[in-house]
Amino acid sequence: MVGSVSSATYPPDVGIHALEFYFPSKFVDQMELEQFDGVSAGKYTIGLGQTQMAVCDDREDINSISLTVVQNLVEKHNISFKDIGFLEVGTESIIDKSKSVKTVLMSLFEESGNYDVEGIDTKNACYGGTAGVFNAINWIESSSWDGRYALVVAADIASYAEGPARPTGGAGSVAILIGPNAPIVFDQGVRSTHMNHLWDFYKPELASEYPTVDGHFSNTCYIRSVDACYSLFTKKFSKRNSPDQLTKIQDLDFLAFHAPNCKLVQKAFGRLVYNDMLQDPENDIYAPVKEHAKFAHSEESYYDKGLERGMMQFTKAEYEKKVIPSLYASTNVGNMYTASVWACLSSLLSSTPDEEIVNKRIGMFSYGSGSAATFFSLKVVSSTQKFRETLQIKSRLDQRVKVSPEVFAELLKLREETALLKDYNPVGDISTLVKGTYFLKRIDEKFRRTYLRA
Repeated sequence: MVGSVSSATYPPDVGIHALEFYFPSKFVDQMELEQFDGVSAGKYTIGLGQTQMAVCDDREDINSISLTVVQNLVEKHNISFKDIGFLEVGTESIIDKSKSVKTVLMSLFEESGNYDVEGIDTKNACYGGTAGVFNAINWIESSSWDGRYALVVAADIASYAEGPARPTGGAGSVAILIGPNAPIVFDQGVRSTHMNHLWDFYKPELASEYPTVDGHFSNTCYIRSVDACYSLFTKKFSKRNSPDQLTKIQDLDFLAFHAPNCKLVQKAFGRLVYNDMLQDPENDIYAPVKEHAKFAHSEESYYDKGLERGMMQFTKAEYEKKVIPSLYASTNVGNMYTASVWACLSSLLSSTPDEEIVNKRIGMFSYGSGSAATFFSLKVVSSTQKFRETLQIKSRLDQRVKVSPEVFAELLKLREETALLKDYNPVGDISTLVKGTYFLKRIDEKFRRTYLRA
């Protein structure tokens, strides 16, 4: 047991005890992909801010990458499956319209004899992992909590049909172990959500992994949600912590965003400061960009390139200090849908020493098309050394195998052609898989999938 239940108060310091981050062992170089696609140099590397992109063949699916990340977390942190009372999976990578990924993960619990595990799969584009985290917190802070940990998995394989969206793919999974008395604590009472009905990105073709997406519109929807969520967050945070002062970006030491591409994240950070300026337009610190305050939150503000460039330039130094430490995984793995914002948090914790992060606050922005978004925050209250020791993101990324753009295209074609097959034995090369990685062994004549571990 990791805590005791009291009906009088919430369990103290509910937060993150451990993170595990899995990404595929193969990648394609975005500069080489620019040449292969015949686009201008820098279109992907500068225009999108992407350096490399993770690649999956037919050996990996949503079940396998979820199995891998859960088993690795349990082993690295010496957790007993008996001590997990809640397990939820956030994903939009659907391979079965009925059976959940969570039930597949329950195969890992069999040896322990623990079948008393609440939670199930949660879906809405890239937001499902965050919804799972909030459900886990709510379970721990409820009368249903029995003193055990909650575990949330955010996992997806992001792939696109040939065209301008293809370089924004990727794949990854993050497992988040949540409980009381944690070193990284969720701030209470400040979660700020914005949800509405949009058609910016969706997957109506159930036989295909590929989405229907309006990229420019989706980017605008993302920024609108940044405005709505951050504006509400500053009000809630001020009311709870400093009623007589405006909450601004200075109150957040680091930030981690959902990262469809890293350039959009930079635009979003500029937008946060733009919101701060609108709350305090006479402050001299905003003099270099004060002219842009004329737009306020008008429709024009979302399309004016001068405003966008001006805020990005004005915030460049703060962006490099507060956001860049969280983007190493995203720029080298790509979009991971539900896992994206949690991979950004993992990157930050993997690379930042205690003297720079303990007693610091982290702002988090999660977005899922359709749309669902939340801005929330965390406080690092004690050492994060074990996160650095276990995540080791940079060294693990350096050990991956590079494939050519030609092979990348062939692997996506293979996944496309085999997605609906039964009585199928996958043909992908398992020799490149990192030890401990689960992979698809076979899909039988009834579509039942079996997995092995490398």
